[in-house]
Amino acid sequence: MTQDTEGVAGGPDAAGSAAAPDPVNPEATVPDELAFDVADLPGGALGALEAVLMVADEPVSAVQLATVLALPTAEVERLLAELVSDYQGDTGRPRGFELRQVGAGWRIYSAPAYGAVVGRFVLDGQSARLTQAALETLAVITYRQPVTRGQVSGVRGVNVDGVVRTLTTRGLVAEVGTDATTGAVLYGTTGYFLERMGLGSLDELPPLAPYLPEIDALDGVDTAEGDRR
Repeated sequence: MTQDTEGVAGGPDAAGSAAAPDPVNPEATVPDELAFDVADLPGGALGALEAVLMVADEPVSAVQLATVLALPTAEVERLLAELVSDYQGDTGRPRGFELRQVGAGWRIYSAPAYGAVVGRFVLDGQSARLTQAALETLAVITYRQPVTRGQVSGVRGVNVDGVVRTLTTRGLVAEVGTDATTGAVLYGTTGYFLERMGLGSLDELPPLAPYLPEIDALDGVDTAEGDRR
């Protein structure tokens, strides 16, 4: 989605102009102020908040939204709650989209009820799904993180080097450290993974972990196999 920027650039009153000097300390600067009051815009602060959320390509925190709109964070949080209620149909018909808090921020998503329709549009003529091997590997990393490739291989019974590289390339998992004993690379899921899954945190995952073997039972696999990068 694009935004009309005509008339914004240029001029001392334009939004995003250079920071003004601090009158007390001329060498310092103070944060810019909006050249307008969001309350004066069509739809007011609520409309301005929607406009920002519609162009966000990743979750945006309430603090960041408050900074952009020059509003108190508490007021932005109240407006976010109002939008959530509105999109759910509490004040009218349910929308085809919803506002969801994911990770540390907020973003607009298509509503789950329309997943089949949206999926046909997005995936028509292309294959964007993970393979079964990738899904199984991702599940092990998700529920047993931080975990090494050798330990994931021990759970799955096959070498997972290539699959882990694929998951890393897609931004779903990342290196999060090294094992203190073997020096093998440890992997965990990313914020992008939470975003794609629509989760606020890993605590919201369904209880699958009890069905996986304990990592302690896989001690020695990294020493035996090595943890090739």
